[in-house]
Amino acid sequence: MSDEIILREGLRRRIADFLAAHDPAATERPAFLRARYDAGLAWVFFPEGHGGLGLPRDLQPEVDRLFHEAGAPGNSPEKNGIGLGMAAPTILAYGTEEQKKRFLKPLWTGEEIWCQLFSEPGAGSDLAAIATRAVKDGDTWVVNGQKVWTSGAHNARFAILVARTEPDLPKHKGLTYFLCDMTDPGVEIRPLRQITGEAEFNEVFLTDVRIPDEHRLGAEGEGWRVANATLNNERVAIGGHAVPREGGMVGVVSRAWRERPELRTPELHDRLMRLWVDAEVARVTGQRLRQKLLLGQPGPEGSAMKLTFARLNQRLSGLELELLGEDGLRYSDWTMVRPERVEFTGRDAGYRYLRAKGNSIEGGTSEILRNIVAERVLGLPAEPRVDKDIPWKELQK
Repeated sequence: MSDEIILREGLRRRIADFLAAHDPAATERPAFLRARYDAGLAWVFFPEGHGGLGLPRDLQPEVDRLFHEAGAPGNSPEKNGIGLGMAAPTILAYGTEEQKKRFLKPLWTGEEIWCQLFSEPGAGSDLAAIATRAVKDGDTWVVNGQKVWTSGAHNARFAILVARTEPDLPKHKGLTYFLCDMTDPGVEIRPLRQITGEAEFNEVFLTDVRIPDEHRLGAEGEGWRVANATLNNERVAIGGHAVPREGGMVGVVSRAWRERPELRTPELHDRLMRLWVDAEVARVTGQRLRQKLLLGQPGPEGSAMKLTFARLNQRLSGLELELLGEDGLRYSDWTMVRPERVEFTGRDAGYRYLRAKGNSIEGGTSEILRNIVAERVLGLPAEPRVDKDIPWKELQK
């Protein structure tokens, strides 16, 4: 019997023993999730003591499947994507033991939702140009500035925050990374109504917000390196998640094609087949990317997956409107709501078409991602960057 088979059998027995001791039908959801974390069965590829067992990452889907089949409550990852997909791996990589113990458990159980305070009105694609300032005052940092396009800030307890701490240094070198309590005095959240009618995004104003130095992630001035780890995880989380064949948006359009034969034309058929092939290539490429993730932190290849995801979603949602003809012009609900999560495939075609426009902006614009792929994956010459060695305070604002 191979070592892998022995490992999997041992993990299955561990899960069976846990379920025998914690009946999902008789245990309250928060208590069950906390116990699962403590048993190392939350994310099994994390270290022991932090929700895991230090096992290979490819065992996680089987663990989740066994808990699902047992009727166990989940931790609602769709409501805390930023926390699970971005904050958690960054805290694991750069956090102190105290930070890991404080933040990872309630993050995984969903008791504390996270958001991301990165982009600003004058620093979106060029994230290193951020102007939000953090000034040291004893054992705390006083933060002032404005962040924008903050998904889920209205539901978040904590945020990952990048702020400028050394304006005398070049823009990439004077940044520091923090964990910000969104309930602290001075944090103001305002909704941003989108083209879809809802306010999934927010702008966040920070006025004399005091963050203890113990909530600094990484060393002072190391914020750019830490932020890049977050961004690499973000792009994988958006564009590299596992989907079955004909899953996601291509499945929605394929169903419309099968159910509405009266709307078919040879030209639409040709476009659908081309996009179906592109979606299948992206799916298989995503499998290869996730295999690489087993060896460590994600690299720039995630940018290519996120770039492909945005292009496919926008083209497929546009094709769906054409397939549906007049029915594609309907929009069921324009009510201004502040949702807990994005229900992309569960809404109508009009919503999908409008919401997909944001796919090429969120998580890094497609233009910036093309630069990353060109320079860091293909090894092409870098774009001229005349401001990278100039102190930030001397740059034209």
